[in-house]
Formats: sequence, C-alpha cells, structure tokens
Amino acid sequence: MEKGKMVDSTLAEMGKNLNEAMKLLEDNQRKVEEENEKKYTRKDIPGPLQGSGQDMVSILQLIQNLMHGDEDEESLQYYRLQNVGEKGHVALLGHSLAAYISVLDRERLRKLTTRMLSDTTLWLCRLFRFENGSAYYHEDDCDGILKICRLVIHSRYEDYATEGFNVLYTKQPVIYISSAARSGLGQSLCHQLGLPLSCTCHVPCNTMFGSQHQVDVALLDRLIKDDIESGKLPILLVANAGTPGAGHTDKLGRLKELCEQYSMWLHVEGVNLATLALGYISSVLAATKCDIMTLTLGPWLGLSAVPAVTLYRHEDPSLSLAAGLTSSQAVDKLRALPLWLSLQYLGHNGIVERIKHASQLSQRLLETLKNQDFIKTSVEDELSSPVVVFKFSPEYPPKDSDHMLQTTQIPPMTGNERYICDTFNQWLGDQLAQLVPASGVDIVELEDEGTCVRFSPLMTSAVLGTEVQDVDQLVDCLKMKVLVLTCTLKLRDEFEQEVRRTIGLTFVEDLSWPGLGVIRYEGQNEDKQEKDLEKINSELLKKLNELESDLVLSLGPEFGGEENCIYIGMATEDLDVSELVETIAATGREIEENSRLLENMTEVVRKGIEEAQVQLQKANEERLLEEGLLRQIPVVGSMLNWFSPFHASPKGQTFNLTAGSLESTESTYTPTPPPTPTSSRNKQRYPGQKRFRRSLRNSDKFSETSSVSHIDYLDRGEPRWPSTSPVGQEGSPVPAEQSRPLATETMMETPAGKSPTLVGADGTQSEQEMSLR
Repeated sequence: MEKGKMVDSTLAEMGKNLNEAMKLLEDNQRKVEEENEKKYTRKDIPGPLQGSGQDMVSILQLIQNLMHGDEDEESLQYYRLQNVGEKGHVALLGHSLAAYISVLDRERLRKLTTRMLSDTTLWLCRLFRFENGSAYYHEDDCDGILKICRLVIHSRYEDYATEGFNVLYTKQPVIYISSAARSGLGQSLCHQLGLPLSCTCHVPCNTMFGSQHQVDVALLDRLIKDDIESGKLPILLVANAGTPGAGHTDKLGRLKELCEQYSMWLHVEGVNLATLALGYISSVLAATKCDIMTLTLGPWLGLSAVPAVTLYRHEDPSLSLAAGLTSSQAVDKLRALPLWLSLQYLGHNGIVERIKHASQLSQRLLETLKNQDFIKTSVEDELSSPVVVFKFSPEYPPKDSDHMLQTTQIPPMTGNERYICDTFNQWLGDQLAQLVPASGVDIVELEDEGTCVRFSPLMTSAVLGTEVQDVDQLVDCLKMKVLVLTCTLKLRDEFEQEVRRTIGLTFVEDLSWPGLGVIRYEGQNEDKQEKDLEKINSELLKKLNELESDLVLSLGPEFGGEENCIYIGMATEDLDVSELVETIAATGREIEENSRLLENMTEVVRKGIEEAQVQLQKANEERLLEEGLLRQIPVVGSMLNWFSPFHASPKGQTFNLTAGSLESTESTYTPTPPPTPTSSRNKQRYPGQKRFRRSLRNSDKFSETSSVSHIDYLDRGEPRWPSTSPVGQEGSPVPAEQSRPLATETMMETPAGKSPTLVGADGTQSEQEMSLR
C-alpha cells in the first residue's frame, strides 16, 4: 500500500482544513467590505446567533476582521504575527490533533501518549545533555518549578502526605532564590504552596567581587548555616543560566557543590540553557549536573503554542504523581503533542542551526560594540552569552584617540547626570527598535547599570527572521544615534545658561526628558494667569515648528510632563544655541504683544473712533472758515469756485490701532531707506542651511555648497566697497561699482565746470567728496 493511502482520511482532511484556515487568516492583502467605515460600527456589536448558521469561510472571515481590522495596530506586532511560518503551523496542527486523539478509546490513547511522551523526553534529554531525566510539560513557565517544589517537599518530609502542614510547622522549609531571578517568583511560589513568605530567601548577588548579577556563593553558604541553626530545612536553590535582565550565568559548578553539601536540590533556568545543544560551553555545561532545568523551546525555535518543558531527575514515580508532575489522565499527556510534531519536523540539525544562528548574531554584535565609542557592554562571559546588553555611557572615552568624538569627552557623571543618562538610553532603545524592528531589541532596567538596551536573538530571531544584515543595520543606526546623544549632552549646559540669562524665558528642570532641555515663556509680566501662559506657549510652539529646522519641539510627553512648556529634542553639533534661544524669546515677545493688542483692541477702537469723530468735526469747521460762507451755497458756491478757484492743501490722516489715535499721513508718502537687518534671527543663511545651524566655514562641504556669490551680496543689500574711502578724487579712478548711485539717492545734471551733486530722498544735496556709507 502506498504511503499516501496509509494516512487516515480524517487526519488528512484535518490538515487540509487547518492549512486553508491559516492561509485565510494570515492573508493581509484581503480587503474587508467595510474598511472605510468608522472604527466602531454595527458589525462590532454582538448580535443573536443566525438561525440557519453560517459557513466556515464566513466565520474565519469574521476572525480575520477581528485580528487585523484595527488600523492602529503596531507594525511590530503585525510583523511578529506574519512570521508564524510553516513550522509554526505544525505546532498549531498538534493542538487540533490532540483534540481529535482525545476521542479515541482508552487503550489506543494510552499507547499513543506513552510513545509520544517517551520520544519527546528522550530527544530533549539527549539534545540538552540531561541524562536519565523525566519531563513535565506545562503552559505556564512558573508551573514547572511549582510542581518541583511540591516534589522536593514530598521527598524531604516523609510524613507530608499524611500530616500536611503540621510537618512543615515543626521544621520550616526554605527556598533560596537569586535576587536577579524573575520578579515575584518567590511570592508566587509561597502563594501557590500555601507557605508563608518567610519560607523564601532572596540571595544577594556579589557586592564586592565578581559579577553584580551572579549569586554570592559565600553569602549563600552563611545563610544556609544560619537557617539550619535556627531549625529550618533548606530544600531548593533557584539559579540562573541567563538572568532575565542581562543574561548572566551563575557559578553553577560551585552552587551544585554547595547544594550537595546541604542535601538541597538545584533548579536552573534561563535562555543560556539553549547553548547546551551547540557543543562544549564552559559557563553553562555545569547545568547538566543540576537536578532540574526549565526549557522554553517556543521562542528559542520560533514555535508558537508549544509548551515549556521542565526536566528533572527522580526515581520514585509515586512522589512525582503526588506532586502533579505526572498524571494518570491520558488527556493531560497530550500537552506534548505539538512539541512532538515540531521536533520531528525540524530535526536535530534544524534545531541546532536555529540556536547556532542566534548565538552568531549575538557574537557579531558584541564584537562590533567593543570598538564603538561611548558604548558599554554588560556581560561578563562575553564569548558564550547569547544576550548582549549595552548602553550609551559618556564615561567611556573613544577607543581611537584621533577620533572626531574625542573633543566631546565628558567628565564622570554623578547624581542627576546618571538619571539623564538613563533617559538618553531609554530614547536610544526606542529609536533602535523603531529603525530596525527585525533586530528585536528592547529596553531593560538593571539595578547597577540603570537603563540598557538588550539584544536577545534567541528569544526573537526565530520569530522576527533576524539576519546578519539586520545586525549591521543596527550598528549603523547606533553610531548615528550615539553622535546625536553626545552632541546633545554637550550642549545641554550651554542651553541652560543661555535660557537663564534671557529675560522672559524660564528653564525647567526635567531629567526624564531625552533632549536639549525644557523651557517656558513667561514674559515680563509676572502676574500672568495660567491660561494666558498656556495660550502663549502653544502659539509659540506652533510658530517655532513652522521654521525650517531639524529640531523636534513638542509640548512634552502625554503623561508626567510639565505644563505650559516647550520640550526641545535632540541636537547636532552645529546647533547655534544662542540663535535658538534668541529666536524663542523674540517670537514669544511678538506673540505676547499681539495678544496684548487683541485684548485691548475693543477699548482702543472705541476711544479712537470717538477721537476721530471730534477731529473730523473740527476739520469741517476749519474748512468752513477757510472757504467762507458763500462757497457753501449750492449755486453761488459753484459760480464762485468757477471764477475764483480755491486751492487748499490736502491733509490726510490715518488711524493707528496700536496707539488708538489719528496721525498724519505725511510720513507715509515720504520715502525712507529700508533698515539694515541686524538681528541674528534675520541673518543670511546659505543654500541648504537649516535654521539654528552654524555654518562650518572651514569644511570642504561648506566650500562646495555654501559659498557666497556676487549675486548673494546684491540680494543681501550690502555694499562691496570700503565705507571710508574717498570717491572720485583726483588721481584716484572711480571703480565701475562705485560709480553706481545709491538706491536712495539721485544723480542730478550740473553745468560744465561744476562738481556734480547727489540729491537724496529728503531733497538735501551733498558734494561728490562726501564719503558713501
């Protein structure tokens, strides 16, 4: 019989339906019928069941709409979902098979689950070098250590099955947990086991010698002795082969010796256990001698919905059954089915290749970071750890003394500066995660290091599909961001000083803001209300964002930010801090004056109109007196104006809204030379130069793209001759440029033999010997 015909028709149909369902659910190109409607529509409201039912395609379509209908879903989460892949489908098929197999008769189910459990346990023990081990498969990562604690209690207290709590009361058990372990682990164990919190002891890490993330073995020894002397019973030690934060590994060999000395069980967990499948790893190899280890194969291998595995050594099956590590129910044994299928699908080489690929990505990044300026790594066993933790640290000078960043060295940080550095690393981690989402970097808080960026490809690369080029791209982005961070940190003090000595501006100390600083415009009036400040600063932010600059300005974070402030983001080395502060202050004053003008506009206009009416009435009376009474008579006035026209000088008037008064228009029609701009806000910018940027005149780039031509000088309205040299003197020929008249003067023709004169806009004359300005 052919191999294809040996497959159960029901199993074949199940696999076909699953493939079709997953293809439909993961098809992100499918368009829903009401995609342009509002987010919350009638279809989102639960309704009654359809009387005649619905077909499976419609139901799956509804699931797809619920999964992908939210347009605001983050792209990273969407990317993670799309990389389930074919290997992930095998694990999902295992859950469907488990439901199908559970309906078989008892004998067939027993045979199948026994074979499945024995195969999976044997493969895992050989793969991770855990000889003569048993396996417990669980969905919750903490469930394995919980069952192990019950097993240890049953083993160390012979009468626990019959006496229960009374046995524990006479000799209290103690579980030792590293302080670098998962947060809340001890509390969770005590809660599930019904023990007081005093039954757990958190062992500090090394405080004087060695790693700050490894258990202090000498201190642990003293703690155990003290507990034994006080009548307690040490039963279990939880150690790490890859701490949850930084991926550090405890001294497992010494810890195992200590546990054997006091008849304790040693439990090891962590991501570094995956490297046991690669070969001889000195830092993790001692974990093969421990009593229990927990493996999380799902993220390591990129498998979805597979259980975690706790491998343990114990020869009494009755105690394992009492602790819940084994079950007499065959249905409970089906938890391993998805993993059983996935391990066979990947094969030994496929499993090793995935773990090896993730380790190589970590080593590549770590080797590059060693030569990166202002970057500090936080892994002691750097050669074998698959987790890379790094941070921006200005205390670490450039590796190359001739490097361009040498000029930006910063003295050691203390106090608030360390908090600022943590804020900058928070920003750095967010930027790298956004720019290179395939890298899977995240942010971690370490007790001694502060805020750091973590790269753990064993937990992310299989799902995200991280490759070598992603690591290279991550390094390139890191170099650019480090330069920005260094320049911003260097300019923060200068910015603060400029703001504090500028009238109308207030520097706001906000250590949690990753940027140049925070300011508030308060103006010269100290009695301003809060709503007025809010209005002015909001308008000021709008005006500043309209300028052509590379700075990012905002009202601050959504939560926890100062009110009525302007938050200025990261800066580059060519930022002109003085121009930036001056522009902010000048723009704020302009907005404040306009606001004051609008507030007083109603009263000013009312008074001005009254004054204008009085002035107009007075002007009419003067006109009557000047023209005479006869000219006001219609017929007689027309005849009189015909024979003797009356010539009156027109006097125009304008209403000044700012001053609220009438003014003469004589000055309006008198031409005056335009003022020469002197403020730095209006200074000349070269082609391509952004606002608030200093021109680097000595650079080659400036000489190529930012040179000033003859036309530039004409556009700027600046004379190209000396302001104090005489013009037209005998023996000194006048250049062609100097022979041109000024824009505000007119050359008049004069008789022969006389000196020409220059007539200005105001009608005054000057001799040719006058110096031009």
